[in-house]
Amino acid sequence: MRKALKENGLPLYYQIKEIIQNMIDNSELNPGDAIPPERELCRIQGVSRMTVNKAIMELVNEGVLYRERGRGTFVAEPKKYQKLSQLRGFTEEMESKGYSANTKIISFDIKKATKQIKSILAMPEDKDYVINIKRLRMLDNEPIAIETVWLSRHLFPDMSVETIVGKSLYNIFKEVYGYNLQNVKQTIEPKKLNEFEIELLNNTKIELALLFKKISYIENDVPLEYTEAVYRSDKYKYEIKSK
Repeated sequence: MRKALKENGLPLYYQIKEIIQNMIDNSELNPGDAIPPERELCRIQGVSRMTVNKAIMELVNEGVLYRERGRGTFVAEPKKYQKLSQLRGFTEEMESKGYSANTKIISFDIKKATKQIKSILAMPEDKDYVINIKRLRMLDNEPIAIETVWLSRHLFPDMSVETIVGKSLYNIFKEVYGYNLQNVKQTIEPKKLNEFEIELLNNTKIELALLFKKISYIENDVPLEYTEAVYRSDKYKYEIKSK
């Protein structure tokens, strides 16, 4: 198990939460498996039981883990979902409604893909690295969403943080790299915000949010982008139109 680092900059409980989530994503822990006991996690991570409990409870609240009294904490089955579609990015969608949309980049990293992300992006066996971008989305300078994007590195070999600053990713896909989006698959589910997310969204009054998961495809059903976006439920609603 990877260890949380005090010098990382992220809260220790949040790092431990991500470590457990990555173990699930990499099939090191599968549905029905018990996670290590809290006492063992405290020993491995060198943190208090309160810190470990906080990480676990957030995963329980998100439906990733579940607890059984007297037995322990286990990995939950993946949630079921319905398919939705949308071909416009956040910036284009919001500006079409008359809002002033802007974005703050929280982080830009190149890292090894988890087994789950590699599968979602249908990456070739010999390609292991992804570009991971975290952004804070704002409307009229008020934070409304936290967005995490994964891109296959081999499809964007020269992309850097300078490439995306102040620009729409969808425009970059088309104008810089020549990729034309054909369709998307999207899910929406409720999510309880954690302290880190509440701090980024600058609002201590909200607890529930909408979690959007989206895969965007180009020609031949090749996945180009996977995005998870947490939207404030008090500021954002999703409209679906059918003919």
